[in-house]
Amino acid sequence: MNKITFTDGRTFTPSKIICVGRNYSAHIKEMESERTEEPVLFLKPNSSLCDITRPIPLLQNRGAVHHEIELALCISRTGSKIQAGDADSFIAGYGLALDLTLRDMQTKAKKAGLPWAIAKGFDCACPISSFVLKDKVPDVTNLELSLKINNIQRQHGSTAQMLFSIQEIVSFASMFYTLLEGDIILTGTPSGVGPLEPGDKIEASISHIAEINTICKAG
Repeated sequence: MNKITFTDGRTFTPSKIICVGRNYSAHIKEMESERTEEPVLFLKPNSSLCDITRPIPLLQNRGAVHHEIELALCISRTGSKIQAGDADSFIAGYGLALDLTLRDMQTKAKKAGLPWAIAKGFDCACPISSFVLKDKVPDVTNLELSLKINNIQRQHGSTAQMLFSIQEIVSFASMFYTLLEGDIILTGTPSGVGPLEPGDKIEASISHIAEINTICKAG
């Protein structure tokens, strides 16, 4: 199984990656979706993880592969039915992730009323950075997210724009899934998502957490 690393040298093997959709208003608008009363959750398998600092393989011949930059958090210990007020004690640290999406496949599945697990969970659909301890992040509620492709700004936002807080997300997810040490939660993406092509150069950053320069390749 794929592992994640912390800047202090520790490693974790996530049992699952829980992702949150529709957590930024502008992204909801660009996807022509509607805001929901509760977080929208979906899963990626452990096998979707890959090292974001290495060339990112893009699945070919399945339509557009879109980028979605997201703040990721890592769970520190087992928890179930966690109260929002206790959520911080279950967080080990934070990282930067891309939620890669086979957009054409997802759109087709949505229109047909079918699951779109493949569109989110294919191999290398979750490039991810190393994680920093939560104590090293001064204010997780006001972090700047930025993603440039070939020196052109595509995504820019702040965690202050989240509709559901990190504590609310952890609590809600734990009502349905027992959270295990090393599990990852992706907290949603700001607007500006778009296609990637082999050869594209990516500059991605989240303040106080990661600054990434990487490249895409045919996968």
